[in-house]
Amino acid sequence: MALMQPPVCEFGLGAIDFLLPGVDGEDWSLEKCRGDKGTVLMFICNHCPYVKAIQHLLVQDVQKLQALGIQCVAIMSNDTETYPDDSFENMQQVAKQYNYPFPYLIDATQDVARAYGAVCTPDFFGYNKDLKLQYRGRLDDTTPSNTSSNPRRDLVEAMKLIATTGKGPQDQIASMGCSIKWKEK
Repeated sequence: MALMQPPVCEFGLGAIDFLLPGVDGEDWSLEKCRGDKGTVLMFICNHCPYVKAIQHLLVQDVQKLQALGIQCVAIMSNDTETYPDDSFENMQQVAKQYNYPFPYLIDATQDVARAYGAVCTPDFFGYNKDLKLQYRGRLDDTTPSNTSSNPRRDLVEAMKLIATTGKGPQDQIASMGCSIKWKEK
């Protein structure tokens, strides 16, 4: 497991369209995932201890954001041959186990992760209503070794600001997690 941290937010960068299959049997595009007041793209997976540490908080935070008109989508881009825990069938099981209130999509070609510059799981991209990037930071300070009972809600607070002003916070703390598991070329 290689610990990675994404680069800082490139404010104003436009979201890139995609069409990916979801665990619900539907195909999802960026437009279909878009929220009236903002959109969050999350690169996650099933096996990463950093993602496992935030599962329950992730579901709660997404529900809070959805109540504000912000939609969320999760994309799994890992190589499933090398990491079978991240298979589509296991994605379906995890989504059901945690009752994901958001689409969980598989990026089997890894083209979407490359287009967005995703580097780790979890990796969060927060967009305003115009699909311009305003947040590239962490969910909170939870890690496999730090599971405080009341962490600061970084993503929720940033997206609340984006929903009301269209602009994200200038100070953002990068997410950290396991590297995306790229296929060998």
